[in-house]
Amino acid sequence: MPQINRSAKFQIGQVVKHRIFPFRGVIFDVDPTFSNTEEWWDSIPEDIRPRKDQPFYHLLAENEESSYIAYVSEQNLLVDESGEPIRHPQVQEMFAELHDGNYRQRGNKAH
Repeated sequence: MPQINRSAKFQIGQVVKHRIFPFRGVIFDVDPTFSNTEEWWDSIPEDIRPRKDQPFYHLLAENEESSYIAYVSEQNLLVDESGEPIRHPQVQEMFAELHDGNYRQRGNKAH
């Protein structure tokens, strides 16, 4: 099977929201394809389970009740155009100010 060369649609520091579920977040890492556990994968209801052959994003996420880390497929993300900052407590550790819907990374942090 040929290797699919895909580039990520979203970028680190970009504020996004989930297409189905009521949460939003800022991207802090990107995997070119699914890179989580099979247990995590199997926990997603089959009727909404995304494909593995697409970028997956690590988010500092929040909903009305809490802040957490989310792992979301590209197909389930939309640009968040609210202009509102993300309240997740780790945002200040990784990013500087919010400008035009994007956070600027602090320094050069290697993974």
